[in-house]
Amino acid sequence: MSTGTSTPSSSKTPTSTNDTDIEQLLSREASAFQRELEVERILKAFKLNPYDILDIDESSKPEGIKRRYRQLSLFIHPDKTPHARAPDAFDLLKKAESELSDTAKREALDATIAEARLQLLRSHGFSTSTQDDDPKLRGLVPSFKVQLRAKVKDLLIEEEVRRRKAIKMNLANEGLEARKKEEEVATRKRKAEEDKTWEESRETRVDSWRSFNNTTKKKKKTKAQILG
Repeated sequence: MSTGTSTPSSSKTPTSTNDTDIEQLLSREASAFQRELEVERILKAFKLNPYDILDIDESSKPEGIKRRYRQLSLFIHPDKTPHARAPDAFDLLKKAESELSDTAKREALDATIAEARLQLLRSHGFSTSTQDDDPKLRGLVPSFKVQLRAKVKDLLIEEEVRRRKAIKMNLANEGLEARKKEEEVATRKRKAEEDKTWEESRETRVDSWRSFNNTTKKKKKTKAQILG
């Protein structure tokens, strides 16, 4: 009786994506989707209010603004986001951060926001010293924050309209001044040409005058001889 060794049969199972791979894939897809959503939010934000573009509170410190800008700019960077208008959103972020980093521009914006807040409080019959955490403000619908943002938008639009009108008027005035200067130059040039022409024809005029005088003298002399 012969004995044989039996070899256990080995079966290959197809390699499958494990749970970790799936989670990473879903995470990447979710991240890409969120990046595109953030690009859309930035593009739809009110362009005259950098706080809206950065989606940051008006009371934020300079370092907080810079940190927020870095976070968003890295998050929606065109190299990482397939959205076609990611470069536009990136430029808007940079402009917003630049404006809020400019002390004069931020102070002007904050003054407009403060004025909007005062106007809004007065419109509701509240004291201008009312704080944001006052229960009366919490009961407003839409919320006080939403109403304030809308009021700020209105005032910023009014300021922008006035600014553009002033620029247009300045350009018109500059155009008028330019035309006046052109007319003055043309007048001086025309006068110079007339003087030059007059000077160049001087000899001709002198010769004509001499010829006229000589003719007149001859006539007088001939007439005198007849009478004599």
